[in-house]
Amino acid sequence: MRWATFDCFGTLVDWRHGIATSAELVAPGHGARLLDAYVPHEQAVQAESPGMRYREVTAEALRRACAEAGVGLRPDDAGILAATLPYWPVFPDVGAELGRLREAGWRLALLTNCDRDLIAGTRRRLPVAFDAVITSEDVGAYKPDLAHFTTFRDAFEPERWVHVAQSYAHDLVPAHRLGLRRVWINRQDVRPADPEVPQDVLPGLRGLADLL
Repeated sequence: MRWATFDCFGTLVDWRHGIATSAELVAPGHGARLLDAYVPHEQAVQAESPGMRYREVTAEALRRACAEAGVGLRPDDAGILAATLPYWPVFPDVGAELGRLREAGWRLALLTNCDRDLIAGTRRRLPVAFDAVITSEDVGAYKPDLAHFTTFRDAFEPERWVHVAQSYAHDLVPAHRLGLRRVWINRQDVRPADPEVPQDVLPGLRGLADLL
């Protein structure tokens, strides 16, 4: 059994675009600024409350981002990210490359920091079907905790396993800790804190099937 596991948001789905444009709906003129403020707050909320549902994480992180940026946010607008998440765009390189992997005999899985109902909406937009999905709601934790990875390993016992992800901290670091083959989809062209953590690096999904 050859398995390729993927992070979803940031790797397959344009997470940054989704957050910025959604924030723009409730705080016109501030979407890009709120995106920059939002990212560290989301990580902090996940670390503080690993059992919190992702839709609640996004609401609390957006409240904190708005407070930091001095941007007003109506109480009933805090849920905008969860409301729009199923409509965030899939990167254009996803369909062809995942199709090539499936044709080559790879099984595909998502290891995602998301709720079951939210990822179900996103899966409707992904152009290739996935064989398995492990969510934060399933494991009661958020990556970089190892729970997604160990739950997948115990359930499917992959003979060959590669993890593919954009997030260095959430995905590459725990995959490195477990000794997994790992491919960094470095869409933002950032420098790794530890060059030993990524093994292979691609600027997008294009070329992944040839690499594997």
